[in-house]
Amino acid sequence: MTTFAVRYTYDERADVRDTVRPEHRAWLAQQADAGALLGSGPFTDGDPGALLVFRATDEAALRLLLAQDPFAREGLVAATEVRVWDVVLGPWATTV
Repeated sequence: MTTFAVRYTYDERADVRDTVRPEHRAWLAQQADAGALLGSGPFTDGDPGALLVFRATDEAALRLLLAQDPFAREGLVAATEVRVWDVVLGPWATTV
């Protein structure tokens, strides 16, 4: 499995995000329970967005999964940056 750092940049519709957020967080909890999501959370400064860390077989599989996110479904994610992340230390590292 590959670890990916995903950066979401949200659009400006904070009111819609607030409405969809409970469904989005429930979806994230499902991904965490399944072992795909290692961590996620919103940025607290700067442009609205979030950092999510996933494990997936490859980027194509991850992008298919991200498309199921209620925020993505509602068009709230203006940009998605996906980067392979080599975690070498800490609890998410697979080898040291």
